[in-house]
Amino acid sequence: MTNHGRSTDIQNEEIEAPRRKRWTRNEYHQIGDMGLLPGRYELIDGEILERMPNNPPHRIAVILLAAWLESIFGRLFVQSQSSIVTPVPDEVSTEPEPDIAVTRAPTTSYLTDNPGPADLLLVGEVSDTSLNYDLRDKANLYGASGIQEFWVLDLNGRKLYIHRLPSPDGYREVRVFGEDEQVATLLQPTHRVLVSSLLPPAVQN
Repeated sequence: MTNHGRSTDIQNEEIEAPRRKRWTRNEYHQIGDMGLLPGRYELIDGEILERMPNNPPHRIAVILLAAWLESIFGRLFVQSQSSIVTPVPDEVSTEPEPDIAVTRAPTTSYLTDNPGPADLLLVGEVSDTSLNYDLRDKANLYGASGIQEFWVLDLNGRKLYIHRLPSPDGYREVRVFGEDEQVATLLQPTHRVLVSSLLPPAVQN
């Protein structure tokens, strides 16, 4: 009876879960400088997340999107697969690495820190295996951070999702364009491009 009673007491005790290590941006940089993070990673809400390796369609789409944006905004205003800073959930625990970012000033002018929401005109992700994550988590992060325009290029569906009107809950406007439709950025509405021009050629079965 005594053993049974003790077992019941243990079951009724509140068991504290193990604490997770929440990384800061400084710690994240130190780990990277030590060569302990080979490949592509990003820091999201204190967690170090591995980016998917670039396969040929992803690589081609990033190049095509970057080239078109450079033709509009200028080479020094477009950065590819480089870190940005967001204030959500705070300024020390999140440093995404979007596939594309268009900056307000030349990227070479950000000497002391990576560009943040006030510096970013557009952020883009090229999605093959990460579409749901990009449309949900990344969209919520960028919208809550106040980034005015977020593009998600869907390689498998051959579509482009354009997010605008940022709010604390994400973006209030999301429009989907097929590969045969033309699109333009918010700040350069007269410079239009076919979505198919931003995608790698479709693979014929």
